[in-house]
Formats: sequence, structure tokens, C-alpha cells
Amino acid sequence: MRFYDVISELNINLENRMFTVCDGDHAGEKMIVSAGEPVWMSDESGFFSLYASEAIPAEDGTLTVIGGERVFAELIGNEKKIVICGAGHVSMPVIEIAKMMGFHVTAIDDRPQFVQNAMDHGADEGICSGFEEALAGIPGDPDTFFIIVTRGHMSDSECLLSTVNKPHAYIGMIGSRRKVGLVKQMLADNGIPHDVIESVHTPIGLDIGAETPEEIAVAILAEIIEIKNKTRKSSGIPAEIMKALMSAERGPAVLATIVSKKGSSPRSAGTRMLISEDGRITETIGGGLAEARIIERAGEMLAANKNGPLRPVMMHVDMTGKQIADEGMICGGAVEVLLEEV
Repeated sequence: MRFYDVISELNINLENRMFTVCDGDHAGEKMIVSAGEPVWMSDESGFFSLYASEAIPAEDGTLTVIGGERVFAELIGNEKKIVICGAGHVSMPVIEIAKMMGFHVTAIDDRPQFVQNAMDHGADEGICSGFEEALAGIPGDPDTFFIIVTRGHMSDSECLLSTVNKPHAYIGMIGSRRKVGLVKQMLADNGIPHDVIESVHTPIGLDIGAETPEEIAVAILAEIIEIKNKTRKSSGIPAEIMKALMSAERGPAVLATIVSKKGSSPRSAGTRMLISEDGRITETIGGGLAEARIIERAGEMLAANKNGPLRPVMMHVDMTGKQIADEGMICGGAVEVLLEEV
């Protein structure tokens, strides 16, 4: 089975991890582990057939030396999704910011013109129906963030009752303290356990004194970022890169993955970017001079591809030296990036 198929078929309710050999004769070999058990190896008789038991305990987001080779370990999740219940004035900037952050966004409302407005603002999916009916078709998972911003506490209550027992990463509900109290009491009256009720983020968003819809959206997304980043999950391969990889017209490409960082480099280990032979770039690993150097090196690899399959390349980019200062970059640090032909 191909790597991409394995990733797409993982049980997202289990802990799924990926290991990649970064150096040496086995560079590029991968292993996927689900619930502590190996479920796939790129080479069944290769590196991980010998060292799987040593790799599995490795800390996520780190380079670890195993069998004399450096191995990158990461916790992988599904595509990050936001489900917005209510498509009113607060939801529009939430949608726009969430899309900039790479979330798949679904907007639900029972008013057709409001759903259309959500789609016009960038929502990936709009569902025009009653909230209970719409949410019945959304299973939820550990990578789904529910935002409840409907026009009244009755609808809010309906949405909460429909989501609190689903798998989720986050549930947040907008409202005054009085409204919040009424809704929480309603949940208790319906037999929802106290700890589940208290896990709902309400009033929604970080307390930054937000007043306008745009400020409220920033507060909501800031809270979601805080929750999301505590898990230290990557998505394995982002959805946009997966689409590009599966495209019949893609042609040769290089996948760049940050496997280590030091200092204040802008993106974390596990961040990925795809560089295609025709010059298309999918996703980013931080921009600036560092990214330009990585794209240039990937282009050199693709140019050499005509001579046969390429070995993975580990590239070290130092953003602390004099040349970087001369370029006017304010971020320091260094990253190691694994470049793999795909």
C-alpha cells in the first residue's frame, strides 16, 4: 500500500505517529505506527524492521539517533476542521482568519442567504438546515473545533447538545454570563456530566476585551490556536499538499520537511512544503531567504532527476550569520530540512 493511502486510512481516534530516517544509507525510509503498533513500513526488510522497537518511544517533534542514524518522529493527526454553528456577522471574520490558518471550514445556518454569505467569505462547505439535523451528519473527531455563535440561546443549546458527546478538539460558545448560565443548566438538566459542561469554552475566546466582530474573531481563533498547539500534532501531510501529490498532472516534485529548529525560526518541526518541477509551490515553511534557498536546492534536485531517482538530502539553513543580517532579516535561528523526491 502506498504511503498516501496509509495516511488517509488511519483511524484518527487513535494515536498515530510517523518516523522518517533522515541520514545514511536508509535515508527516506518511513514507518507509521498506530496505537503503539507498526502498521506500515516503506521497506519491510529495511531499517525499521530492525529498529522499530527503539524508534517507537522517541519523543515527538524531535530528531533521535537510532541504529546510528538520525530519525525524525512526529505525532500525526487529521486535517484540522472548524465547524461554525451560525453564519452571522461574527462568523465572517472567523471564516476568513480560519482559512488563512489552513483550517477546513464548515458553516451551518438555517437561513439560505447567510449560508451563501459564508461561502462568499471562503467557507469550504455551507449547510443550510436546522442545526440538530446538520450536526447529526458531522461525526466529529479529535481534530474538529466547534464554534457556536448562533442568533439565540435556544439554538446554542441545540448545538451544544448535538456536539458535547461527539469527539472534538474544542467546543466554544459565545454569550453573556446569564446566557451561558442558562445553557449550562439546560445541559445539566439533560444529564450531561459536570466535567463535560465545564470543558466547553464559554464565554468563547481569550479575554482580550474584544468588541467588534473582527476582534471577537481574533479572540476565538487565538484560543483555538492555543488549544491546537498544545497537542503538538502535525497533519502528517497537509490537505493541499496531498491534493497536489495525488494530481495526475503534478509531475516530479520535492517534499521539504522541517525536522529540527533552533532559535526563533518561524515554523516548527513537521512543517512541510511541496516544490513542483514546473515551479509551483504548495504551502510554506516560513518564507523569506531560508525558504528561497530551500526552493533553489529543490530545483537543483529536480534538474538532476533526469539521471535517475534521487537520494533524500538533509539541508541545514542557518539564519544567524552576517549574510542573514545584511539581508535585514529579524528572525534568527537555524533549521534542518529534509528534501525528498516524490
